[in-house]
Amino acid sequence: MSKPRESYVNGTTDEPLVYQTLGQAFDNAVATWRDREALVVRHQDVRWSYGQLGAAVGELARGLTGLDLEPGDRIGIWSPNNVEWILTQWATAKAGLVLVNINPAYRLSELEYALNKVGCKALILADKFKSSDYVGMIRDLAPEVDSYAPGALRSAKLPDLRSVIAITDRRIPGFYRFRDLAAMAPSDSDAILEARALRMQPDDPINIQFTSGTTGFPKGATLTHFNVLNNGYFTAKGMNFTENDKLCIPVPLYHCFGMVISVIGCVTHGSTMVLPGEAFEPQSVLAAIAEERCTAVHGVPTMFIAQLEHPDFGSYDLSSLRTGIMAGSPCPMEVMRRVIDEMNMKEVTIAYGMTETSPASFQSSPEDPLEKRVSTVGRVHPHVEVKIVDELGKVVPRGVSGELCTRGYSVMRGYWNDPERTGEAVDEAGWMRTGDLATIDERGYCNIVGRVKDMIIRGGENIYPREIEEYLYRHDGIQDVSVFGVPDPKFGEAVVAWVMLKEGASLTEEEVRAFCKGQIAHYKIPAYVKFVDDFPMTVTGKVQKFVMRDRMAAELGVEEQKTA
Repeated sequence: MSKPRESYVNGTTDEPLVYQTLGQAFDNAVATWRDREALVVRHQDVRWSYGQLGAAVGELARGLTGLDLEPGDRIGIWSPNNVEWILTQWATAKAGLVLVNINPAYRLSELEYALNKVGCKALILADKFKSSDYVGMIRDLAPEVDSYAPGALRSAKLPDLRSVIAITDRRIPGFYRFRDLAAMAPSDSDAILEARALRMQPDDPINIQFTSGTTGFPKGATLTHFNVLNNGYFTAKGMNFTENDKLCIPVPLYHCFGMVISVIGCVTHGSTMVLPGEAFEPQSVLAAIAEERCTAVHGVPTMFIAQLEHPDFGSYDLSSLRTGIMAGSPCPMEVMRRVIDEMNMKEVTIAYGMTETSPASFQSSPEDPLEKRVSTVGRVHPHVEVKIVDELGKVVPRGVSGELCTRGYSVMRGYWNDPERTGEAVDEAGWMRTGDLATIDERGYCNIVGRVKDMIIRGGENIYPREIEEYLYRHDGIQDVSVFGVPDPKFGEAVVAWVMLKEGASLTEEEVRAFCKGQIAHYKIPAYVKFVDDFPMTVTGKVQKFVMRDRMAAELGVEEQKTA
């Protein structure tokens, strides 16, 4: 009897990895596509060619050498999407600085932790955004800023921080203005940049991104030039990108999806980046696609749902769309079908990954059969290895569920200054444990079935929330749904479904259960159904099931059962 085929795949390809720094790749793009449109920022009235973008990035890079920053020093950026973000991303790379992406939703304690964890010497920040007064929060943490000249800050709570740079026209005591940085370039700035470029290596750290963990403090995933350059390149290649494509980017730049898959993906293929606004808003995205004639759009499922459900959706001409990526959280099959049919995205792909893997490990292809494109995350990325393992770390047969582990060029250098947590995530053989439950079929297609921590165990039965969610998405009245478990004194855990209804739809808890009866196993039918207007989410659109679980448990008056 032959041994079952194991759940191990690798991305065999004839195309080699790109061994360059981000600065080298950027300069090549500017030289190759100098006169082609590079960047459109609609809310700031910016429309630049690659030549103009290259000139602006060069000016900022030279200006950054005027600050007291050495190669390898960390500089944070705390801002929504804007032209300054794009400029900072490429200028810091050319100046040899490590860019630290800070979540625009962070408040005081989170900001203090992030800046101190990685020792940021400088911080570029927006003035204000929505309800956040960024300058005010810096003054709360470092009231000393008013007493020091710009670049000379000494703060008790932020001991490493020296320079704060505000994206604003107003003058603020103790702050540089972003617009003034270019003029601060020393006379030998070109020579400084040239010397730094000669010393930089593709394997040097270039970016730190804080993961939004569900417990404990965020971890600073440290990524190299080599990590992000290749992932951005190969993900865009997976969409068949060329210099004729225009990508609408509503995803936040502080996240891997925006910074790597969107921005680096575009620049490595000479494509146009279109920023529709500071943050996601469905109407501004639809308008940008229609008016700029975008050929692609990126987003998480909730963004696509919001666009499809917008009351004016039908009034926008989306015929220019060809492709895009839906990623960031599990993509409901019914939503994927609607995106293909109603948004003209016949070649849309799904990507799967995580911040620690730069991020993409799997991606569907425009050439894949429709059934595989709407029901899986595609096949393994070029140059990446993946295996599916059981609780003991043993590789499982094809089609059997287990934890997805990945290895290759895309795996991070580690969590910044945290060898213990790095060791917990990456083993001695270089395998990154993702915490995601997945299966790989005989043809190598991967299906994400849930999170290891999200799996519901009811009366000894393992239940994967996504399976129930996919079924409930079929109901005409349901716009979005999230399934999770709460403690139950009889079965250990009970199934809960939080449901968002489509406009004008009406459903009862019993009608939801009746819809499930006879269609899915009885133990998978939700014991509790709660109708909500929205879900608690991260800025990147990931549903925070742990928040929902805590709220529901408190509402029901149940708590975790103690075990011996």
